[in-house]
Parts: sequence; structure tokens; C-alpha cells
Amino acid sequence: MTTLPKSGADWNKLKAHLRDLKKGDAKWKEGRLPVYVYYYTEELLRISHEAYMEFFTENAMGGHAFPSVAQLEKEVIEMGLDLLGGGPQSGGTFTSGGTESIFLALKSAREWARTEKGIDRPKIVMAYSGHVSVDKSAGYLGMETVRTSLRPDRRADLKALEAAIDERTCMLYASAPGYPHGVIDPIEEIGALAKKHGLWLHVDACVGGFLAPFVREIGYPIPAFDLSVPGVTSLSADLHKYGFAAKGASLFLLANSENKKYHRFEFNNWPRGSFLSHTFQGSRAAGPIASAWAVMNTLGHEGYREIARVIMDTKKQLIAGVQKIKGLRVIEPGDLSILMYDSIDPKVDIYAVAERMGKKDWFVGRSTTPKAIHVVLNPAITPALDQYLGDLAEAVEHVRSTQEVGNVDHRSY
Repeated sequence: MTTLPKSGADWNKLKAHLRDLKKGDAKWKEGRLPVYVYYYTEELLRISHEAYMEFFTENAMGGHAFPSVAQLEKEVIEMGLDLLGGGPQSGGTFTSGGTESIFLALKSAREWARTEKGIDRPKIVMAYSGHVSVDKSAGYLGMETVRTSLRPDRRADLKALEAAIDERTCMLYASAPGYPHGVIDPIEEIGALAKKHGLWLHVDACVGGFLAPFVREIGYPIPAFDLSVPGVTSLSADLHKYGFAAKGASLFLLANSENKKYHRFEFNNWPRGSFLSHTFQGSRAAGPIASAWAVMNTLGHEGYREIARVIMDTKKQLIAGVQKIKGLRVIEPGDLSILMYDSIDPKVDIYAVAERMGKKDWFVGRSTTPKAIHVVLNPAITPALDQYLGDLAEAVEHVRSTQEVGNVDHRSY
């Protein structure tokens, strides 16, 4: 067991130890990690670092002590609302990540349902592909989730959603896109369903929120998904994904800021007076807020469009490369940056291909339903694409010749 040292160590030695520990990590700057890290250029990373360090010590909980942080947070939220369909009545909260944003969505819907509908233990109805953080949050909040079947194109099935609604349902949950399959649910139709039944509708745009608008700007037919869609009550969008801010940075946005009261915590029955918070956290790091502000202002629409172009061009190249490899098939559709491919050759087990690629130092994501390799594209992958496709072709031929069968890996990440 590690214990606190009796005397301090030299920082240079400690730093060397930290760097040694990282030698076994996935090489994300080399494009070998299709998840967890979102990297564009060294210059943008430097800006993010420097902005973060400018506010390394400040605590975002103390807005009265650090009005600069409160101002940055306000501006980041306003930029997010402007991008994602917010109007004059909209509002939002800066959170630590997608899970906290989704937690706040469920907390808001629960309190709304208790106040407006008298539902004591509300239910959330969602497609099978919805993110696991919904169930995690529901467990904390004493709510229930009902997952429904998907259409053949792996989008939420409207009829299945409606059939699952009952007197305890308070929320419909939709994805833009869903992380497992990379497709955007039919948000406009689900919004109409939410209005018909008087339900809260949350759109999980944690992956797509800071990518889809710019993919649309460069000409791709991205369906409506944001706060401007009638029936959408709230939306989550991660800045530390395709916003390229430091972790953890996400936005929980509301079509009507009056609904912030449902995730507000107020308390004054203790010796220190009134306490007010809109997040799950108490103390909050200010660094991610500053990073998000700096990156958003550095890139602007023009910079984010260029990133979107790089990602979508890389996706085209990856699809073309995979389709040239005998026995592999790209699984369609895929609306944004997430791509899956599987094997249509009974002699080629796709999990064995994944294991072979792992031996070549690629971090390979796997899907269980369907059985496939799962790739989340970001610009870091682009320079490594030719190497990836070459290694993939070799891996497929190796598995075909050896008839190896890979192990099932049930880990989501």
C-alpha cells in the first residue's frame, strides 16, 4: 500500500516518474486512440493549457469572489445557446461532463414531475441505444428507466417509445447521436410525441453538440436536433469532446431558463447561512471554463467548420479503405463521426481482428450489438489513417489464415 512520504521528493524525479508511467498509455497524439481524447493541433492544445492555467487555482463555486470566472461561464453558456437553438428565454449551466449534465436533466425532470404532475417515482422512456449515464443517474435519483427497441436503422422507434409511456412517465430521452451506433434519433418526431403526452424531452448531444452544427454548415444533411425543435426541453453538449476544451467541460441547456429552478439546490438551515447551487458539485474547477472560453473564441465558426471538414473527409477515407478489405463491411448509416465495421466472412472473426490490431499498438473499441469494431473519429486519426488501414488489412489476412477467434470484451470503454 502506498503511504504518504515522511519527507518530500525532488520534483524533477517525480516528473520523470510520471512520464515513465505514461509510457504504457495509448498513443493518442499518434492517432492510435479512437476514444477519450479529442485533439486537433499543438497550437490549440497550448491555448487550452494556458487558459486553464490562468484559472488553475480559482474556484467557480465562488462567483462573488471570482467575478471573472462567472463572466467566462456566462459567455460560454451564451455561445452554446446561440449555437444550439436557444432563444431569449433559454438558459444553461456549465458542468463537469456529460454524466453531470444528464444527471441534472433527470433531476430537473423529476422535480418538475413531482411539482407539476404529482408523480413520486417518475420513469424515463428511452431507446435501447441511450447512454448508460441515464441509468446511473436514475439509480441515484430514485427514478426508473424503460429502454425500447430500435428501428432497423438503429434509431429510436417512435411506436415503441409511445407504447412504453404510462402514468408515471415524466421524460423522453433522445440521442444526437447515440454513442453505440453514431446515428441521430428522429428528434422532431420525438418532440411532437413529448408535446402530445406533456412530457419533458432531453436530447443527449454530448457527442454531437459541438460537431453537428458545423457538419451541417459544410453541407451535410444533419436533421434538426437542438433546442429550436418544438417539444425539446433540455439538451446536453460536451465541450471537452468536439468543443476541444479541457476536461471536464459540458453544458446543460434549457429551452426555458425558468426550469433551472428544478435543478437548483437551496439550503439555509446551518450556521453558515444560505447555500445555492445549480450543479451536483460544490467546489468547481475554473480551469475547464477558461479553456472552453479560449478555445471557442480561438476557433469560432470558421475553425470548427475546418475541424468538421477534416473529420468528415477522414470518415470518407476510412469507409473507402475498409470497404476495399475483403471480408469487412462498413455498417450504415452513421451520421457524424462514429463509424462501425464488421466481418461478413465466416473465417474472419472481427474480435480476433481487434485483438490483432491491439498487438500492433492500436486501441480498438468494440461494439457488442452489433458485433463490430467501433471508431470515434477525431482529427488526430487523420495522419495515421494509411498506417491503420495497412495494419487492418494485415490483421484480417492473419485471422483468415489462422482461424483465430477473439475474446468477447464487454467493457463499454
